[in-house]
Amino acid sequence: MHVVTGAAGFIGSAVVRKLVQRGLAVRAVLEPGANAQNLDGLAVERVAADVRDHVGRVRALKGAHALYHLAAIYKVWTPDPALLWSVNVDGTVATLLAAQKARVAKVVYTSSISVLGKRADGKPSDETTPFNLWNIANEYILSKHLSDGIALDFARSGLPLSVVLPGFPFGARDRAPTPTGNIIRSILRNEMPALVPGAFSAIDVEDCAEGHLLAAERGRVGQRYILSNHNVSFADFTRLVCREAGMSPPRVRAPRSVVLAAAALSERWAARTGTEPRATVKSVQYMQEALAFDNSLARTELGLPCTPLEDSVRAAIAWLTKDALKMPHA
Repeated sequence: MHVVTGAAGFIGSAVVRKLVQRGLAVRAVLEPGANAQNLDGLAVERVAADVRDHVGRVRALKGAHALYHLAAIYKVWTPDPALLWSVNVDGTVATLLAAQKARVAKVVYTSSISVLGKRADGKPSDETTPFNLWNIANEYILSKHLSDGIALDFARSGLPLSVVLPGFPFGARDRAPTPTGNIIRSILRNEMPALVPGAFSAIDVEDCAEGHLLAAERGRVGQRYILSNHNVSFADFTRLVCREAGMSPPRVRAPRSVVLAAAALSERWAARTGTEPRATVKSVQYMQEALAFDNSLARTELGLPCTPLEDSVRAAIAWLTKDALKMPHA
């Protein structure tokens, strides 16, 4: 039995589909009340259990051969960060303790490339680059940094666990959408009138899911693997989205100071209204670091596949155009 937590999420549901396609028995662990539409039509066992409930996790892992722990809150802003910390950190502890008790043969813990820092020599960061961006880290990054360390401690204590570090995932079925899906949605809605500075590292959600399965099959215990394929500037990504959507890209570039000021205003409005801002100061500062990542280890040890970024963007546009564009503007 292969158990997936966060199974209804963007990456989690892609992992479930990959497992089902291989003819494997899958138990999808869902947060109570979670929207599970991404699992429609899939022959999987569904179990509802709060990620922080150790007893519920023990029940969910009964008879499990492998565990993929993806359950987390992925947001750059929340009105109350306490829940994010509780789910991302306490949930990791409860789940991995349950895996230890159930003697699961292999665990894949989903971390994030955001737990890695920036190299002083300007070269792309790899799995060994220590985190050093404390002054611009938001609650999500800090919570993942802490839970990443916890997962590695479990591996050092004997749990057969490998860690995967996804980049920004793109593709279909991004229902929320995630912060990465919101980037494309904002471009499609003409909410970005100028090209903004910065860069990020992207991966097709299907490649990311495949990387999880490969880590379960081939990953070394206690080893991290970067699951990201494309280091791209925000300006080039915006032009790509516009080209694939048949839109004219912005012609002007926004200075860094203007983008930061707009993010600060957005945060102030969010604090007054409780509505999620389009950007935060720290998320903009992080993007402006223009971090690049080296996925050599995942390519050589796992065989991480690489879908062209154009294909991922095209799939995301098709999905968001069908569903998300009908939603009210934030």
